[in-house]
Amino acid sequence: MNLIENISAFQNIVYIASSILFITGIKMLGKEDTAVKGNFLSALAMFIAVAITLVNIVNPLLIIIGISIGAIVGSLIALRVKMTSIPEMVALFNGFGGLATFFIAWSEFNSIPENTFQYILIMITIFIGGVTFSGSIIAYGKLSEKLTIKKTSIVTKLFTTIFYISIIYLVYSILLTNIFVPKFDFFTILLILTLLGGIGFVLPIGGGDMPVVISLLNSFSGIAAAFAGLLLLNNVLIVAGSLVGASGLILTIIMAKAMNRSIGNILFVGYATSSSVSKSEETGEVKPINVSDAYLILENASSVLVVPGYGMAVAQAQHVVRELGELLEANGTEVKYGIHPVAGRMPGHMNVLLAEANVPYDVLVEPDDVNPSMDSIDVAIVIGANDVVNPSATEEPGSPIYGMPIIEVNNARTVFVLKRSMSSGFAGVQNPLFFKENTRMLFGDAKESIGGLVSEFKE
Repeated sequence: MNLIENISAFQNIVYIASSILFITGIKMLGKEDTAVKGNFLSALAMFIAVAITLVNIVNPLLIIIGISIGAIVGSLIALRVKMTSIPEMVALFNGFGGLATFFIAWSEFNSIPENTFQYILIMITIFIGGVTFSGSIIAYGKLSEKLTIKKTSIVTKLFTTIFYISIIYLVYSILLTNIFVPKFDFFTILLILTLLGGIGFVLPIGGGDMPVVISLLNSFSGIAAAFAGLLLLNNVLIVAGSLVGASGLILTIIMAKAMNRSIGNILFVGYATSSSVSKSEETGEVKPINVSDAYLILENASSVLVVPGYGMAVAQAQHVVRELGELLEANGTEVKYGIHPVAGRMPGHMNVLLAEANVPYDVLVEPDDVNPSMDSIDVAIVIGANDVVNPSATEEPGSPIYGMPIIEVNNARTVFVLKRSMSSGFAGVQNPLFFKENTRMLFGDAKESIGGLVSEFKE
């Protein structure tokens, strides 16, 4: 065995070790007390895999420079990004992962594919990577609210049409270009259509469905990475990409199930085109409450359920929410936090924010855990959540969100809803919860309102 073969064998052994670290790290991410260590192990695995790849590269300087630039940029982003902006950051990371595989496949095409299988793999990798990149950029725009284009607009319809054209053109590129060699530059057209098609893939999808879209794009980036690994015959890239692709797809299915909708309905139909029209209109008057009166009710409560939503993220109220919870517990109140799987703008958004505020993991409960005993809860505090607590999902068969599992706070003895206004949620459906007899509306910035309650308890 010559030196090159020895180096290759050693690399594969290290790749296997890195893969084991990846799997171990992902498994550790499933528990709060080991999540940080799991994240570190996964990062270490990637560092080892990249480092060992440099061993048999003739001139590694350019790659080292690229790694250094990436490390500096990534560190600056990680240090400066706010926890409330994590969904946008995840969208961008997914996108650049897709762009990397897009470039890898492009490079392999220019090197001339050796066989039909490699040719097909290149085409599919380019398409998935390109759609992931441009689609993630649109997701970033929607999540950061920098992009507000209606689903019914001409621009949206144009890009959606281009997306379907790009799929047809991909099939043509795979099946016919080797048989009927085109006289035009079909590959450049494929690159352009793929990037434009990614825009059309995400543009029609509403903000309320973004958690599912983020999860799906994450899966796409993993699948593209696995395919790139096959192109490069790189074992660790295949394993890492497969892990990301599979876990992202599983999470997407879980998220869709939590909304009681199919993935196809989320991606290609949406809430707005429901066959029936919701009958949820304003049926009565809302009953506002001020901080002082809310404090008096909370002071005498024996059990409180806090239901956070995107409004808590916008107000950056997670720390005062945790402080209020501690004061309630010191007052003898049992406090739990109801977490809906699709609350916020990405999978686990509320878990991330509450973990950052050091809220104990064991007081977080899912809808199935808390709904059966909801009638025994004295006060449910809804902070910026809307669709995930909308009783139309269980009470109105004509509602676009009918059948979606929710946290049934309307069955609690008293409900405080913290909102800036009476606006509807991402589904665009009015919420009858606001007009229930047991509901009190605490209008204003969530952070200021909760802070006011904290001050009342301290005084």
